[in-house]
Amino acid sequence: MSGISVNGMKPRDNTVLYKDKDPLHQKDIDARDVGTPDDWVPRHPDLVRLTGRHPFNVEPPLPALMEQGFITPASLHYVRNHGAVPKLEWDSFRLSIDGLVDAPKVFTMDDLVKMPAREIPVTLVCAGNRRKEENLRKQTIGFNWGAAGHACSVWKGVLLRDVLLECGVKTPDDGANHVCFVGAESMPKGRYGTSINWFTAMDPACDVMLAYEQNGERLTPDHGYPLRLIIPGYIGGRMIKWLTEISVTEAESDNFFHFNDNRVLPEHVTAEIANAEGWWYKPDYIINELNINSAIAYPAHQELLPLEGDGQKYTVKGYCYSGGGRKVIRVELSVDGGENWTLSKLTHPEKPTEYGKYWCWCFWELEVDVSELMMGENTELLCRGWDAAMNRQPEALTWNVMGMMNNSYFRIKVHRCLHPTTSKPALRFQHPTLAGPGNFGGWFEELSLGPAEAKS
Repeated sequence: MSGISVNGMKPRDNTVLYKDKDPLHQKDIDARDVGTPDDWVPRHPDLVRLTGRHPFNVEPPLPALMEQGFITPASLHYVRNHGAVPKLEWDSFRLSIDGLVDAPKVFTMDDLVKMPAREIPVTLVCAGNRRKEENLRKQTIGFNWGAAGHACSVWKGVLLRDVLLECGVKTPDDGANHVCFVGAESMPKGRYGTSINWFTAMDPACDVMLAYEQNGERLTPDHGYPLRLIIPGYIGGRMIKWLTEISVTEAESDNFFHFNDNRVLPEHVTAEIANAEGWWYKPDYIINELNINSAIAYPAHQELLPLEGDGQKYTVKGYCYSGGGRKVIRVELSVDGGENWTLSKLTHPEKPTEYGKYWCWCFWELEVDVSELMMGENTELLCRGWDAAMNRQPEALTWNVMGMMNNSYFRIKVHRCLHPTTSKPALRFQHPTLAGPGNFGGWFEELSLGPAEAKS
């Protein structure tokens, strides 16, 4: 197979959605993984490590993510691991399904592959995307994601509803209200698990999938080999990797991580207050669907633009996504601190599903007059996205103890300078943060921690 057209999508410019093999496929073990439990997993060396050597939590540099276009190779897809990657084999792997079903069953991978398959592009996003901005306001209990904690791949698998129907799943009238999932990932607090409601699991429009392929190849270890959950439009934290158990239940999951992860608590609630007052168990604060979010990718951080005189143009570019299958309907750019906004040109590489759902990120661009970027000493580029439900990114971030779902305006500072090689006038662009704990030089970092020169 040289490529695939899915969901009625036609590859643009005679290209394909994905190639036969990951063009950046890695075979070597990164030296940083030697001596860790993951010293058998090949990984791309350019991924930005957010939690040191282990566990493996990474995102690609934002320019590298954007350069890949609509479909992200598995080797550059962000990774969120809580512990060591389980060593699982295709032939010996088993998925058990029990609970409120007429016929509990155990499936092999071959059993699942024989069932009718669904293959669609889906953007996955960590709920902590852009968390570093929150950590610079006040430290959260999470680590420093930048603006590339997301990626888009073509996922293939069997719909969860089909597997549950095969087992004779009961209905809410019989008390079947939730579907619980547990993976093989082992940690001191137990295995990672969560749940979704019965209606989401069983609605064909929701496309909840047990995936075994990513971009035409079997899953890699970091992405859940041999089987993972895909819930389009939801945060990545609900999409259990190395999925081994599914149970249909009356109550939601009682897994430790279902309650103690992926929440947006009120701004006054610290970790101590959350533990003392039981905020983790209040149902109103759970995160499921993604919110609207966008960012500027170009100009890149520290990009230099030589000034060429009157009439000079520059094309600002970025990405936008939303949750719940809602279409991104506009992204606006401001060059004057938010006083005025201009509509950008949107590109949606996907077509909606037969149910009208948009599961993927989109791209935007706007050509601006460079002279507009030189009108003041504190010029900023700001972007904000809107979706079909008229959800709009807020101007300012709202801090929360988990540092999740930050979707405030994305701001780039514009500085006048002399080009270091020509000594001629130029503009230098500065992003708010750089992903990871040891990276420094964003304007938000300088605002919170002092100038970069002082840190060096």
